[in-house]
Amino acid sequence: MKLLSFDIEISDVFELGKYEDMEKYAPFHMSVGATAIHKGEERMWYSDDEEGRPALNLTQESAHDLLEYLYEKQQKGFMVCAWNGLGFDLKWIGYQSDDMALAARIALKIYDPMFQFFNQAGFPVALAKVAEGMGIPQMKLMDGADAPKQWRAGNYQEVMDYCLSDCQMTNHIVRAIQQARQVRWVMGRGHISSQPMSRLKSVEEVIRDPGPDQSWMDNPLPKTKFYEWVEKATGRKTWVKI
Repeated sequence: MKLLSFDIEISDVFELGKYEDMEKYAPFHMSVGATAIHKGEERMWYSDDEEGRPALNLTQESAHDLLEYLYEKQQKGFMVCAWNGLGFDLKWIGYQSDDMALAARIALKIYDPMFQFFNQAGFPVALAKVAEGMGIPQMKLMDGADAPKQWRAGNYQEVMDYCLSDCQMTNHIVRAIQQARQVRWVMGRGHISSQPMSRLKSVEEVIRDPGPDQSWMDNPLPKTKFYEWVEKATGRKTWVKI
């Protein structure tokens, strides 16, 4: 199955406090997106302003073009992936394009290794920590919180390179997970831990799976937080294995 990963950056600048919920500052606006077919086509998605420079945000039309591209690739049998693409990227592409319904349909069919990991471990994990744990040499080019500031400062190419690099990194991680049949990540003190993952599942499959054991946590993150926007967009709130 051909593999395609996507990623977006937002243009909103805010200072996120420790343990603070990012959604407090929503809605978010999309500055740029990237798509990368593993060992194939790589594309950037942004809009130009009246002076021909990258605009602060994608136009509604450009954001919808990205949605249609992802949907088309799914229809052609591509394995469309994103790291936390369910809880973040597709939600805000949908918002920017004013088509939450299409974004939700795409979201249910993507592969989101981070969401699948969360559903097993009970907590999220960062892309860079997994890349390091899986032995992938590619490094993060920027802190995600800096991307909106850099975009607003006119450092467009740096942000584009960062966004595309995260797509490439996701592709490498997906292939590494498929080969190793597990996820390895670097913990806070530098130790490597692992979680078995015999196969990658679509978001819809993971939603249907039983939630994680979070009994040991004081303030667990609810599983529904990742996909409640999908429920709202589709009007579907019952997930039963059939």
